Amino acid sequence: MMGVGKSTVGKSLANKLNYTFVDVDKLIEAKEGCSINVIFQNKSESYFRKLENEISLKELKKNRCVISLGGGAFLNNSIRQRVKKSSISFWLDVNLGELIKRLKNSKKRPLLIKKNLSEAVSKIYFERKKTYSEANFKIKCNFLKTEEIVKKILKHYESSGNKV
Repeated sequence: MMGVGKSTVGKSLANKLNYTFVDVDKLIEAKEGCSINVIFQNKSESYFRKLENEISLKELKKNRCVISLGGGAFLNNSIRQRVKKSSISFWLDVNLGELIKRLKNSKKRPLLIKKNLSEAVSKIYFERKKTYSEANFKIKCNFLKTEEIVKKILKHYESSGNKV
């Protein structure tokens, strides 16, 4: 979900594991030479989702990396199935009140532009929640610092038979 701290947590986790950090949204922006907002405005959400699918699937083939997927990527069946087959996934869950607080000043979230923030965030969260629950692990991130979230992820990662 947008606003949960995927990039911040992902960078910290990758650093701890000595893995490469990949932010799919940043790769898309670099490839297109503009922000996701501009892609949505000028080329459409479906164009963005096609790029997101292509880039996510390519990145998911790599080893020894922590990948931050965009908030809507896991909803894509191809991406979700590849994640389930080849990766360990974590749903960073933040309660609605905290999410709304984090997103209230954001100008770079195309799905929230020109909408009632509380309604839009609630709608997106409840539409995605069931699919997000298919992740291997759910981490309740409310009021946790980045280091605490990373520690929880590492514990689950190690319990899955991986070495740190």
